[in-house]
Amino acid sequence: MTELNLVQAINRTLRDAMHDDPNVLLLGEDIGVNGGVFRATEGLFKEFGADRVIDTPLSETGIIGAAIGMALYGLKPIAEIQFLDFIYPAFDQIVSELAKFRYRSGGQYPAHVVIRSPYGGGIKGGLYHSQSTEAYFCHTAGIKVVVPSTPADARGLLFSAIADEDPVLFLEPKRIYRSLTGEVPEGTEKVPFGRARVVREGSDVTMFAYGAMVPPTEEAAERLARDGVSAEVMDLRSLVPLDEAAVVASVEKTGRAVIVHEAARFCGFGAELAAVLAEKALYSLKAPVVRVTGFDTPFPYALENVYLPNADRIAHAARSAVRAS
Repeated sequence: MTELNLVQAINRTLRDAMHDDPNVLLLGEDIGVNGGVFRATEGLFKEFGADRVIDTPLSETGIIGAAIGMALYGLKPIAEIQFLDFIYPAFDQIVSELAKFRYRSGGQYPAHVVIRSPYGGGIKGGLYHSQSTEAYFCHTAGIKVVVPSTPADARGLLFSAIADEDPVLFLEPKRIYRSLTGEVPEGTEKVPFGRARVVREGSDVTMFAYGAMVPPTEEAAERLARDGVSAEVMDLRSLVPLDEAAVVASVEKTGRAVIVHEAARFCGFGAELAAVLAEKALYSLKAPVVRVTGFDTPFPYALENVYLPNADRIAHAARSAVRAS
């Protein structure tokens, strides 16, 4: 085990994957000599050269289009989109082409493409560098969407993404790139998709979160414990596929659900989670499902800390759910 922060874990995993498989290569804006805007690929250009760490033009359409072509010829490209906010020029390539290749070819053509992208707020990036639009891609059949919240999960989920024959959107919560450290295994053990992680067990309310929202949700659970409320905290890790069984089982135990994400509330991923609970755990619910989210506005600069869910808002929502029953 080695103590690493999240961005270090990603960097080490990319290096190990490239050593293990010569078909793995990287492409994206400024990822080569510069090592990426957040230095996630630092040192890899020097180690593997320009043929495997490719500095691309400033064209998201070109990055994803090239990655699709590489995958069709047996390579395993890992494409970096510098910020999730910048992905939209490539949206058609992703949802109309990449997501469809395995299906339209009857499985003859795997789509070994991983799209890495930092997402979310917390770095004073303003409205063009802080969005959380994962729900757009969760809606598209054929794409898997995963979000690590710990360095160990970043490594294990990234290994799984590289090995997967479906395209994977690997979202990196930049807010905790360097603020959170943890022990990371040395080996190449994968974290399976579709398996949530119980961060903290509880009996009165379940709080669901992913990515950068896991730490404030844990903090909220600690505050609730001091008030005599036992909160279970579940890190979804994998949005598509979703661990529906674990989600339902937890709410069947606690009878209450609080869903936390920093994306806007309307049609956010929390709405899908609430629908699952309404369909499969309705008779176990002792109170309405509560969502703690960003607001239905463009992401603000000056009011970033108001927009983002924090431990106060999360704990308040959980107390309300407990009092409602």
